[in-house]
Amino acid sequence: MAALHLRRRAAAALACVAPKPQWLSTAARHGALGGEAGERSKSPWVQLPPFAPFDTAAAARAIARGGGGGGGGNGEGGAVADSTAIKWVRRCCPQLPTSLVQKLFRLRKVKKNVVTAETSSADVSAEQHRLKRVSAKDQLMPGDILFLPVNLKESSVAEKTKKFDNRNEIDFLRSLEIYKDEAIIVVNKPPGMPVQGGVGIKNSIDVLASMFEENSSEAPRLVHRLDRDCSGVLVLSRNQLSTSMLHAIFREKTADALADGTQQVLQRKYVALVIGTPTHPKGLLSAPLAKILLQDGKSERLTVRASSNAASVQDALTEYRVIESCPHGYTWLELFPRTGRKHQLRVHCAEVLGTPIVGDYKYGRQAHDNWMPLPLPRTIDEELLRRRKLPFGLVVGGGSIAEEQPQLHLHCKQMLNFVAPLPLHMRLSWEILKSVKI
Repeated sequence: MAALHLRRRAAAALACVAPKPQWLSTAARHGALGGEAGERSKSPWVQLPPFAPFDTAAAARAIARGGGGGGGGNGEGGAVADSTAIKWVRRCCPQLPTSLVQKLFRLRKVKKNVVTAETSSADVSAEQHRLKRVSAKDQLMPGDILFLPVNLKESSVAEKTKKFDNRNEIDFLRSLEIYKDEAIIVVNKPPGMPVQGGVGIKNSIDVLASMFEENSSEAPRLVHRLDRDCSGVLVLSRNQLSTSMLHAIFREKTADALADGTQQVLQRKYVALVIGTPTHPKGLLSAPLAKILLQDGKSERLTVRASSNAASVQDALTEYRVIESCPHGYTWLELFPRTGRKHQLRVHCAEVLGTPIVGDYKYGRQAHDNWMPLPLPRTIDEELLRRRKLPFGLVVGGGSIAEEQPQLHLHCKQMLNFVAPLPLHMRLSWEILKSVKI
């Protein structure tokens, strides 16, 4: 009921403050710079609607604190969520793949022309030669107008929303769905599947998101992240408006947690198996994180910093609770991240608690140097031991503490009222530890 209540409050807030998103259209329909209709159709630019900010942060605060509405774009309560150029393009053009939008900015293909309420149509025509390049993070002012190249390839536009023909892949992805409505899709992400693309990554949730839709031209969007080897609840937004709202709610969650520690709207629960036992059975970890460059000059990792004053250091809060202490020095933990920093739980477990997560070779390498797998008891269900190949190169089975190289034992079990069952390798590790006699 908490999830439903949150969505109803979000809908009420959006009804009060949200302008209707506008879709990208042809130059002739949208009136790109030019005089007569014939000239407009030949213009190399497509004109987006004038920037009209929507203060998602104010709306998120209203939702989080029980209000039904929020301030508008010109109200109090901080910067508006759509105030950068790239966010406005993505909001006006939700059918464009994120990769294409980013490429347009990199190639300096996005232009800006400020038009105020007092500017006449003749003035607009006169301003044509004054279009200037805009960068992705440039802040927009109300009335600013952005222009995109008119010759966007249909194949590029459809890249992210194309339909896949492989029925096995489609069925597999849809089998991951936990919940779906007009605003969001919630899935149980399997371990080993990347959430976002990158070097050497062919398939990711971000790329494959359109497979969750049947007849929509819009592909669902990411609103938060899970590490590649982490499993569990992953929320996708089904339209740009809910994307903006959810992003704002995540930001407000972090801001309120740092302010007074009382924010609970988006409380998430993770389950982890760690090596060692924390000194205290429960607690709140407040340990700022900083990014450092490794000796190879290319790889990066996060580490705990004593002070959060430096610009590169981010405050990070994690609540933890011991579920069960096990033989051979293993402990099952519940982890509640109050802030959403990259690798936060992994670093806090390894460096603050001194109990690295099983299968975390980045932050717990030393603990795995002398790794000794536990023997499989005869009572283990053979179904848990059977390895099966899945679409997208995934494999189910293996990776438990009975293996020479266990998989990461970190699982996002719950977000809002959505619960995802443990992955097979963590269930198997649970059964193995239950069978071991002290």
